[in-house]
Amino acid sequence: MTATMRAVVIDAPGGPEVLRLREVPVPIPVPGLVLIRVEAFGLNRSELHFRRGMGHFGSFPRVPGIEAVGTVVAAPGGEYAVGTQVAALMGGMGRDHDGGYAEYTLVPASSVVPFTSTLDWATIGAVPEMLQTAHGSLTVGVDAQPGDTLLVRGGTSSVGLACIVLAKQQNMTVIATSRNPDRTERLHRAGADHVVIDTGSIADAVRRIVPAGVDGAVELIGTDTLPDTLRATAVHGTVSFTGMLSDVWTIPDFYPMDVIPNGVRLTAYSGAASDLPAPVLQGFLDAVAAGTTTVPIAKVYPLEDIVQAHCDMEDGARSGKLVVTTR
Repeated sequence: MTATMRAVVIDAPGGPEVLRLREVPVPIPVPGLVLIRVEAFGLNRSELHFRRGMGHFGSFPRVPGIEAVGTVVAAPGGEYAVGTQVAALMGGMGRDHDGGYAEYTLVPASSVVPFTSTLDWATIGAVPEMLQTAHGSLTVGVDAQPGDTLLVRGGTSSVGLACIVLAKQQNMTVIATSRNPDRTERLHRAGADHVVIDTGSIADAVRRIVPAGVDGAVELIGTDTLPDTLRATAVHGTVSFTGMLSDVWTIPDFYPMDVIPNGVRLTAYSGAASDLPAPVLQGFLDAVAAGTTTVPIAKVYPLEDIVQAHCDMEDGARSGKLVVTTR
């Protein structure tokens, strides 16, 4: 192992051009931390927010990236054997300490999830944060049950597509939305039973499919569409506020009795590595390897194309997960 590595560094907030590829020292592992040789990582909307300086988290300069996959190089605390395949996610990655946009990353052992797979690294790199968010939204956020009707608002996002896949594994009836009619077939291929074109107001269209309203909904667009999603949900149904693709985070002058219909439950989900149990990750990767589940990858980039990758994430023209490989 060399003493230096390539890493993407942000010195201060800004546009995609602030992502600078540099040669920096490889982190030195200490007990409690795990050094990982990064093979691939997925891009996440929260990294775009961080790069812009939005929100109240993280510091600069920083190597961004809230997830990565690769192999263990060193674990002085003995948590993992050298060579173990692992995913690393959350736990302050890319915000409080340097993250996955690099050839090596040093992360808390609590942020590491082991697995075994012969899938290519680009495919594996698309999975961890996407799967954690989708799995957590369905289990923690919505508490969805087999056979439920589920609305996925923002279905062509990577998390939305993963929600569809997981919901269909539990025989749910899935209604997914997209603003773009051209993506209807993509949603059906992922498993959506019904597709609603999102004009900003879809509650009536959803209730024409399910007159009583859906049992559960995963809101991935933002607070601007949340009231309408709540109106599409049945009494005693649950809406999980999970994503903010529209970058609208708050509801001005929030009056709960005006926004939340009688008897509809509103929850939220933002996860951690502990919300992705190793058996869930392993089971998903095994299903992909067996051909019974697909990973919605939009495009794979080399590390040196990180600026273009962020430009593509920012314009939202691609449906699915954007992935970067390090070699």
